[in-house]
Amino acid sequence: MSTTAPTVWQKIDRTDALRVGFVVLCAVLVFAGLRWPAPVAVIGLGVGLWPILTEAWQDIRGRRMSMELSMLIAIVAAAAIGEWTTALVITVFVLAAEILEDLALERGRGALTSLMEFLPDDVQVRRDGHIRTIPLDQLAEGDTVIVTPGERIAVDGVVTAGESTADQASITGESVPVDLVPGSEVFAGSINQVGALEVRAEKVGADSSYGRIVTAVQDAQEQAPPVQRLADRLASYLVYLALGGAVITFLITQDIRSTIAVIIVAGACGVAAGTPLAVLAAIARIARTGAFVKGGAHLEALSEVDVVAFDKTGTLTTGTPRVVGLRPADGVSEKHLLLTAASAEQFSEHPLAAPIVDLARKLGIALMPADDFEYRVGSGIAARINGHEVTVGSRRLIPDAPRVVRDQGEATAVHVAVDGRCIGTVLLADTIRDSAKTMISELTRRGIRTLIITGDTEPTARAVARELGITDVRAELLPHEKLEVIRQEREAGHRLAMIGDGVNDASALAHAHVGVAMGSGTGVAQESADVILISSDLHDLARTVAIAKRARAIVMANFIGTIAVDVIGIVLAGFGLLSPVAAAVIHVGSETVFILNSARLIPGRASKHELKESPKEEGPGSGPDGGAGADADDAARGGSGSGKAFGLLPKRPKRTPGITV
Repeated sequence: MSTTAPTVWQKIDRTDALRVGFVVLCAVLVFAGLRWPAPVAVIGLGVGLWPILTEAWQDIRGRRMSMELSMLIAIVAAAAIGEWTTALVITVFVLAAEILEDLALERGRGALTSLMEFLPDDVQVRRDGHIRTIPLDQLAEGDTVIVTPGERIAVDGVVTAGESTADQASITGESVPVDLVPGSEVFAGSINQVGALEVRAEKVGADSSYGRIVTAVQDAQEQAPPVQRLADRLASYLVYLALGGAVITFLITQDIRSTIAVIIVAGACGVAAGTPLAVLAAIARIARTGAFVKGGAHLEALSEVDVVAFDKTGTLTTGTPRVVGLRPADGVSEKHLLLTAASAEQFSEHPLAAPIVDLARKLGIALMPADDFEYRVGSGIAARINGHEVTVGSRRLIPDAPRVVRDQGEATAVHVAVDGRCIGTVLLADTIRDSAKTMISELTRRGIRTLIITGDTEPTARAVARELGITDVRAELLPHEKLEVIRQEREAGHRLAMIGDGVNDASALAHAHVGVAMGSGTGVAQESADVILISSDLHDLARTVAIAKRARAIVMANFIGTIAVDVIGIVLAGFGLLSPVAAAVIHVGSETVFILNSARLIPGRASKHELKESPKEEGPGSGPDGGAGADADDAARGGSGSGKAFGLLPKRPKRTPGITV
């Protein structure tokens, strides 16, 4: 049965809503001209001021000025001269501001919890010799978890029985599925592919790969960013300014109404409440795009970035392979090589099989069936086609396969043999993410310089850079050399963001002003980073930067606006040009504008200030940044599938014209 998402009104705490409603009712009754307004106003203020009094008392004990304390002073000042409506209106405003903050925080928390939905709700475990299904939160370390084909692994642990392959792209960043045998390590969030497994749970819940990420984000969001601490200090200064102005006004004019008006008109909640609201709302909005910012301090740092450094493999590239070359043996055509490989792989679920089959179908090649399919873990597949044995996989399966080096960049070699004779090799390579080019263009438009720092070969790195329009490329770097590039950029005065996915990116991510990890990257990279792109869609990076900069602009506008309104208001009130009621209108009106200015960041509807939404990229992420060049047989694999026989061996030794791939 489907459930309906709660509305905004349902998310508001019922007690808070009733409190605001009661104070509004009291304000309306007082404004309507009750014969005895004071009792109604006192009751309304008593109900409305309770949470404000509680927080203000804590501020007094801590010897600090805050929004709650400044508002309490304004409310008491208004009530002291009988401006009951003004006092009630200010109370409503303060309570409404707190509700807005709570809603923004709830949005962020809601988006955060969606990360844990990556894991299944229930798991099968073997206990006391019996298999039973239990909720994930009841799983304990040491339990034996049963994982069926196609199921997502729920724990970090070790395989104790069974053989299979696992897509660990979301955890380790490895695009090629990993062979699993007893003793293999597995990670929460990985997908079991071809065989049933028994896994001994070693880390569960918050201690697992994804659990640690969620905990890190939750902890970081509790820390106030520098701009919020500045807002709190500014709020204190404004309160001191108002009190000082009130004293001077009373000493000069002896007019108590003008003195009270000075206190009322100077409000600091435009920055004291608007700043954290903007930060929380921006984090929540970013979370809605598929990224998580680990706290307001990192959001603020991201808003100042002027240089973004990219790892290449698994970051600018997808990790989704495609056929980049066919290397047939003498006497074999490219078409025949592709036909043979695709026919054997057509029912395989392995990620390296799909691009081979897809290319054949795209070229209009009619595939033929195969039978007697056999999956060989860590090596490849074997099938019988019209009486001939066809094997597709690594050199471990086809020992006489030649070593193949792609002309430019990296490639994975998948060899094909018929009756034990190698008839050629299919080369597959990573592809540039569809979102990379538009993301680079958007960053450039915003005046942000981009560069690539990678451990990959120079030709491969420069080929990717040319396609994306990046001119600054640093290739064949070891992890400590990447870190040195980061240090050089920082010493040059740049505010730098680093985006990567592998273990070898961790130190660079940690030392950049902002470290950004791909969601398909390793756990180490994600823990070292300040921002995680959960979907690994680079459009999310451009959107995140745009939202961060927009949040900063909103906060700065609130700063300037609050100072201007307060200074002008204090001067006018000091000269007797503002009554307490008029001061309250200015106070409430201006601060409402600043709160609503921050509230524009609360997610829930499209904004013209953000980049247009784009489809999320599909497919696993790529592996750790690493070398290329020579034959990548160690990464070649097996697959699964089935089929029936067809005529296979080529009729003519003469090669046919090449196929454009």
